[in-house]
Amino acid sequence: MRIMMIQPNYHSGGAEIAGNWPPSWVPYVGGALKTAGFANIRFVDAMTDYIPDDALAEIIAKYQPDVVLATAITPMIYQSQKTLKIVREVCPQAVTIMGGVHPTYMYNEVLNEAPWVDYIIRGEGEEITVNLLKAIANGTDKSDRQNILGIAYLEDGKVIATPAHPPIADLDTLTPDWDLLDWSKYIYTPLNVRVAVPNYARGCPFTCRFCSQWKFWRKYRSGSPKRFVDEIEILVKKHKVGFFILADEEPTINKPKFIALCNELIDRNLGVHWGINTRVTDILRDEKELPLYRKAGLVHVSLGTEAAAQLKLNLFRKETTIEQNKRAIQLLKQNGMVAEAQFIMGLENETPETIEQTYHMALDWKPDMVNWNMFTPWPFSELFEELGDRVEVRDYSQYNFVTPIMKPEAMEREDVLKGVLRNYARFYLRKTFEYWFVKDPFKRKYLLGCLKAFAQTTLNKRFYNLKRVKYKGLHTEIELGFDESKILTREQIAQRKQEHPELTADVDFSGNISACGAPNDLPEYHEDGQDVPSMKI
Repeated sequence: MRIMMIQPNYHSGGAEIAGNWPPSWVPYVGGALKTAGFANIRFVDAMTDYIPDDALAEIIAKYQPDVVLATAITPMIYQSQKTLKIVREVCPQAVTIMGGVHPTYMYNEVLNEAPWVDYIIRGEGEEITVNLLKAIANGTDKSDRQNILGIAYLEDGKVIATPAHPPIADLDTLTPDWDLLDWSKYIYTPLNVRVAVPNYARGCPFTCRFCSQWKFWRKYRSGSPKRFVDEIEILVKKHKVGFFILADEEPTINKPKFIALCNELIDRNLGVHWGINTRVTDILRDEKELPLYRKAGLVHVSLGTEAAAQLKLNLFRKETTIEQNKRAIQLLKQNGMVAEAQFIMGLENETPETIEQTYHMALDWKPDMVNWNMFTPWPFSELFEELGDRVEVRDYSQYNFVTPIMKPEAMEREDVLKGVLRNYARFYLRKTFEYWFVKDPFKRKYLLGCLKAFAQTTLNKRFYNLKRVKYKGLHTEIELGFDESKILTREQIAQRKQEHPELTADVDFSGNISACGAPNDLPEYHEDGQDVPSMKI
């Protein structure tokens, strides 16, 4: 059976400024398939290679796959749907499968918009994909699919979602196949080395309201440090990877295991550098261990500071204070690591003054780097539900952290973007001079490499999607590029919710059939309730 995996050709101007990132789902899901005996797998990275739709159609038609898998985060969803539509047009016999965070929650909407998608993988994909492809290979997927946990599909025009598959209990059982990737494509610009995004831990014990990753993974788990560093050694020695970013939400939660991971890296002496995203509170907790972390090669830490005022931190249910943010940044810098602060912009209470406040806060905290990210209310997050009809923009292609989705009460969206771009310009203009005087040679090289990445992507206008910014003399015009048909009034949102309640996100992984195959929306059975409709199942 010929299997094709496709990374859709979507770009936003966000994380890509640092280089081309390898799509981690490919080695993990592809490795699980190869371990299960599916040897004929081809990966097409339409994103990194900027493959246009017509050229992609030719590639698919030439390969004639039996099964095609594509992924989708929220801003990629339309391109992912389009990719699988191309498959249906040029290779109609192929089974089309979509996975990823967005379709996991939004399978009802996806299958109604894109009925050419045969199956959706709901949740972490390794075991579910193997189970589904075994049924497809045996020709029993149509008859057995109600018994395959963690999938959704259309049957007689109705969306069927089976019960959730259990989270993978032991991450050491994962068998990523790094050979599926052409590593020459994936270069981390700051160091000009190959980059990987491996998975050490999955899940998050915290419940930030703007996020959904903690629900997607459902349970926090981490692999054994030795087994993980075995994978890093393969990446370094076989594939010449020089830098990796942990794909984990919270790699430092389990302090003893994280220390063991660092010691394992030190003992192997692989000469690889790496970065993480983590919480401010973990850095404060680990103050004495920070020298060990740096010795293990950890050079870049991105902190979820995320707010200009304590009010915003409370809104996001972040368990930090402004002073803690500043202290964590100081500790990282004192220990030779790059400290990156994150600000979330564009909430309803945003004003020109709060945007300016983030700039002055950045000057006060003195981080090495700052990102100003636009508030992006994932359509399956708790905060999205609470915002309700105030989220007028339902054009998911713009849910990319670089486009203001919410309209502040006191500003236009375009003015939020202008303010953020002004912050970037002023902050990194200062850094253009400061970086040259960093004493640590490696850190100086790293930061100047980051500056190079900013400069390159600013000139080619990929940074923050600068193509939408037009300068006319002293006047700046911005075209945000929303699909006007996907900007809804509050009345339209209320009407849609009333008429199509089935299109809302399934955030609880409940599916709509039970383990025995009966619908989940049957009336509850009460043994002695005379007035309550009941049904034996």
